[in-house]
Amino acid sequence: MDSKKVKATKTQDPALKQKSPAEFFSENKNIAGFDNPGKSLYTTVRELVENALDSAESIAELPTIEVTIEEISKSKFNAMIGLVDHERVDAELYDDYENEKAREKRLAKEAREQERQAKAIAAGKKVTVPKAGKGRGDTVFYKVSCKDNGKGMPHDDIPNMLGRVLSGTKYGLKQTRGKFGLGAKMALIWSKMSTGLPIEISSAMKGQKFISFCRLDIDIHKNIPNVHVLEKKPNTTGWHGAEIHVTIEGNWTTYRSKVISYMRQMAVITPYAQFLFRYRAGTPEKNVSVQFVRRTDVMPPAPPETKYHPSAVDLLLIKRLIAEKSKQTLIQYLQQDFVSINKSYAERLIGEMGPDFTPKMLVKDLTDQQLVRIHQLFRQAKFDDPDGDCLSPAGEYNLRLGITKELHPDMVATCQGNVQVFEGHPFIVEAAVSLGGKSVKPGLNIFRFANRIPLLFEQGGDVITRTATKRISWSAYKISHLQDKVGVFVSIVSTKIPFKGTGKEYIGDDITEIASGVKSAIQQCCIQLKAKLVRQKAARDKLERKKNLSRYIPDVSRAIYGVLASIANEREAKRQKYEPDSREILHKVADKEVTEVTLSRKLTQYVDQVDAELALDYATQSGLVKAREPISLAGVDWTQANYLELHSPVCVMKLLS
Repeated sequence: MDSKKVKATKTQDPALKQKSPAEFFSENKNIAGFDNPGKSLYTTVRELVENALDSAESIAELPTIEVTIEEISKSKFNAMIGLVDHERVDAELYDDYENEKAREKRLAKEAREQERQAKAIAAGKKVTVPKAGKGRGDTVFYKVSCKDNGKGMPHDDIPNMLGRVLSGTKYGLKQTRGKFGLGAKMALIWSKMSTGLPIEISSAMKGQKFISFCRLDIDIHKNIPNVHVLEKKPNTTGWHGAEIHVTIEGNWTTYRSKVISYMRQMAVITPYAQFLFRYRAGTPEKNVSVQFVRRTDVMPPAPPETKYHPSAVDLLLIKRLIAEKSKQTLIQYLQQDFVSINKSYAERLIGEMGPDFTPKMLVKDLTDQQLVRIHQLFRQAKFDDPDGDCLSPAGEYNLRLGITKELHPDMVATCQGNVQVFEGHPFIVEAAVSLGGKSVKPGLNIFRFANRIPLLFEQGGDVITRTATKRISWSAYKISHLQDKVGVFVSIVSTKIPFKGTGKEYIGDDITEIASGVKSAIQQCCIQLKAKLVRQKAARDKLERKKNLSRYIPDVSRAIYGVLASIANEREAKRQKYEPDSREILHKVADKEVTEVTLSRKLTQYVDQVDAELALDYATQSGLVKAREPISLAGVDWTQANYLELHSPVCVMKLLS
């Protein structure tokens, strides 16, 4: 009897279950930025664009990226999946059903609204048309396409690169644009969840004579790709890169501004890239086409992979590094797998670990206790800070050029800070502050970038926002942060961006080193602008003072002529006491060669001359002076030329050798 009870109890125990990475992210899609259909559309565009940029930059190719969002109606979507539309049979079953009373109430409300609009139009007032409500069944689908000229993908690797979550080439320690390493994989998961349609990929590598075509979806429970088609097609044009098409549920209406703002800010931080964005709606008048042209061919180098700093590793990472290189000796492990440890310092560390450690012992023979001892020493010992050679900031030249290209400000100042370190990770802060410009609202307009990608959400808690709004005394730099059109651009690059929140949409304000770096960079920009503003104000004030002289020219010339005329009418003997030059003028006054009109004309010419000189000086200070003479520059094929690049915050000079 007891054995039967035990058996029954065992059968009631729940079976142990596991979730694949794909299944986890499908159930927690908000972590990867897929909170709702609108945000999912935005995140899909962002992931595809950032993958395209990484691909082109990895082969030092100037990026050319085309993004298209095509609206797909419900009937068209049904035709795509082979579903036949049919009339409703039970109308009361649907969410948008309304009875006769509700219908009369709605029509009466619409009539009142139309009457209100008619009165407003008659009074010359602006009329806002209320947006129609969206029912639960009014789902809208979009086909998102992204084409680039990047590296492309190896034919046989395409299924795993796009159809297996947490597999890729970006998991080493380096500066990367990605936040989770999901890329287009999360878009594929969302496509699977919202439409069930597979994605299509065309890809070709440089010099490859064929184009790989793949159609696949993902088995979410097993985290493996489900390949429908994988074939090779002739590459007759020599194209290289990738083109991805994914059909998802989305909401363009609510996230239109976010998508366009993202593309615009990406054009600011990557002026060496060319973007073409198109939105194709159901009706032509709602179509959108925006091109962000390339303005420079100066591209930051691709960030290299680097080694870990001893103070930035934990016990699990130490074990993983040992497992990857088990044939190393301890002294080789310390020297080759970490920065800031040379041979002599490695020997000192091993001596400090205790008698159980020797330089030539194999790391695979280390016990768990010995690994803990190494970890503790890493946390307590002093190490040199890592350098910034592994970082690739946009550069002051590119940042200034991007801002000028997209916003056309009246004035802009840039600053790139020195390499700093937090928790063993190097970082660089770049900042720019602009005044004036188109599409810039009065007040502070803050643009945030992390590893050269725009951050558009959760701005309030970000270290950049809090520093710009609370820690900068704008009035001390002759800037009104409430009335002037002030653009604040801050870009942070690092091997580890300390994002906060589940969506990793902002950088926390709790890291002193980063907060200090951001404040310092913004202040340096403000100091530059203050100097320019002071010079401009001085030039304007001087110009205004000179202009005011013209009011007094008639009175001054009349008074001077009266004095000269009275002296000229005196006897010749009295005029002899004056200097020869003065006597000559008096003779001209007496002979009517110099009159009041003559003096007035001469004074006016002098004031005009001074006015022109000051106006030119003011225009020079404002950067408004254009070349006065035509110049001609001979074209150079830089791809074939040998040259040396000299970088400055405002330009890049190429010296031919």
